[in-house]
Amino acid sequence: MKVKALTKILDTDFYAGVPDSQLRALCDYLMDTYGIDPKHHIIAANEGNAVGLAAGYHLATGKVPVVYMQNSGEGNIINPVASLLNDKVYAIPCIFIIGWRGEPGVHDEPQHIYQGEVTVKLLEDMDIQSSIIGPETTDEEVAETMEHFRGLLKRGKSAAFVIRKGALTYEGKTAYRNSNTMSREEVVRHIVKFTGDNPIVSTTGKASRELFEIREQNGQGHSYDFLTVGSMGHASSIAFSLAAQRPDKKVWCIDGDGAVLMHMGAMAVIGANKPENLVHVVINNEAHETVGGMPTVAGQVDLVKMAEACGYPYAVRVVDFAGLDRELELAKKRKALSLIEVKCALGARADLGRPTTTARENKENFMKIL
Repeated sequence: MKVKALTKILDTDFYAGVPDSQLRALCDYLMDTYGIDPKHHIIAANEGNAVGLAAGYHLATGKVPVVYMQNSGEGNIINPVASLLNDKVYAIPCIFIIGWRGEPGVHDEPQHIYQGEVTVKLLEDMDIQSSIIGPETTDEEVAETMEHFRGLLKRGKSAAFVIRKGALTYEGKTAYRNSNTMSREEVVRHIVKFTGDNPIVSTTGKASRELFEIREQNGQGHSYDFLTVGSMGHASSIAFSLAAQRPDKKVWCIDGDGAVLMHMGAMAVIGANKPENLVHVVINNEAHETVGGMPTVAGQVDLVKMAEACGYPYAVRVVDFAGLDRELELAKKRKALSLIEVKCALGARADLGRPTTTARENKENFMKIL
């Protein structure tokens, strides 16, 4: 189905959400059509944030908003859907567009398997009627479903379209870029040089995949790395708790800007507790690159000042490898919580692989080393 046909059927002028690779066609269309415009299109920090934005739009206009996300974001919307949108509370209608990762019978990564199994059931539990759009679904079928949904929306209920792999198409080719020069893979390679046998907790997405491949290229094992392949935004919390329980270890967290923004409150908790043995490295390419490259607000936010405001005793930004190596060496020796923001370019190797060990093997090997 062409995404332009879908948006015409939806007949709304407000979208908020978190990018997803299976919604790449919709995301690119929205960027080409609206860019980032608070009246029409906002890329949210997390999916619950998007629901709040949608509610504000409805209160101001009386019209129905759209919230888009990967199905992994359903957990982030449960509270605002149940206690804000629901027709037993404020009866605020919303259309959800949800990319179906881990669809049963379709091969996917381990973090998506269970989420894929419960995607539709979670919507049912939230009293959200849903309809699945696949590559074979016709425009007429979607239009008929939307006509049914309009009756629900008028009663203050919400509805959802669940998007299967390859269901949406868009003829545009949107390119995302920034002015930074360092590649993320080389940044991770430099970090590995300084960590030795210290544990690393790496965030969701390509950074963890690159860390795994760098270990392979170096002929090293993977036992020192915990790859947070799911639960975006929680790597720093895992690393903080690990550092608190093992003060004898220097713990490194390789984080991303999208992940930091998704659950930014974690930085306040970390800064308030000030674990002396934690180094928080935020690789900031100002984008949700793993799911297509749509921008985050991290290009307009000062993460260093934010860390300082949260109580980090040391925070610094680097823009080249000389500065990165200097700060990694200092952080390795420093007995204080440190944040290093690394400004890097978008882009990854086309042949970048995925971890060949299972998530459970990763956990068990990591715990043995600890």
